[in-house]
Amino acid sequence: MTPAGRGRALLEYGRLLDVLAVEGELLAETTRGRPPGRPVPNCPGLTLGETARHVGSTYRMVLSWLRDGRQPGQWQQDPGAGEDTADYLLAGLRELLDELAAHRPEESCPTWWPRDTSYGFWRRRMAHETTVHRIDAQDAAGVAPDPIADDVAIDGVDEVLTLWFTHRLSVLGVAGTRNGLVAVRTGGEAWLARAGPAGSAAWRAVPEELGQAQATVSGEPRDVYLWLWGRLPTRPEIVRIDGDADAVAQLWALLRLGTK
Repeated sequence: MTPAGRGRALLEYGRLLDVLAVEGELLAETTRGRPPGRPVPNCPGLTLGETARHVGSTYRMVLSWLRDGRQPGQWQQDPGAGEDTADYLLAGLRELLDELAAHRPEESCPTWWPRDTSYGFWRRRMAHETTVHRIDAQDAAGVAPDPIADDVAIDGVDEVLTLWFTHRLSVLGVAGTRNGLVAVRTGGEAWLARAGPAGSAAWRAVPEELGQAQATVSGEPRDVYLWLWGRLPTRPEIVRIDGDADAVAQLWALLRLGTK
């Protein structure tokens, strides 16, 4: 069900809740029994243990926000004395899943995106938060990453462009240094991302708009999704870049500021 007039996900909201459940279990399983200090290759300074702690903290932060009706003052939390990080993550996951499942996606609740003040926002946001960090954990653990379904990746491309590139950069007051218009294409969908001194914006594009783009980034849904999230910077050949490479570099650099 789609929250009318809000930031519409490309996936059905029940599926997003299922994605959150599966990805959270995978993340916990990857963390359990492995050295917590193992570094995440594509996120300097982040470790396997810190990834699990951060996600478990985020689940609790969202729960607090939903229940109290206001953004909590404390962001990061730690597992209790003697509590395994994987268990800490799973306890937060299960409590959050119960809370989100108890409300219809279109029900109003506090969020940090004015376009979407609904429980559906948190289903989508937490599904992608967990998916990206599950990839981080598996990279740190040195295991072959589990796949990301095409429909999940395509929805994730939409979220990172419309929420983080468009809204988050505006909140941070971050802008590009030159005007650039980049098309992002994958899985039969297309977006335009505009950046420059006046600010950034991205939207789902219709075919007749795409000819305006100075450059195009394209590839398989999983690859474009992870590239936009900065999880493939050491392998840029995985996505195809056509046209103005500087415009694409600005898009990628702005996303690093918006999503960190």
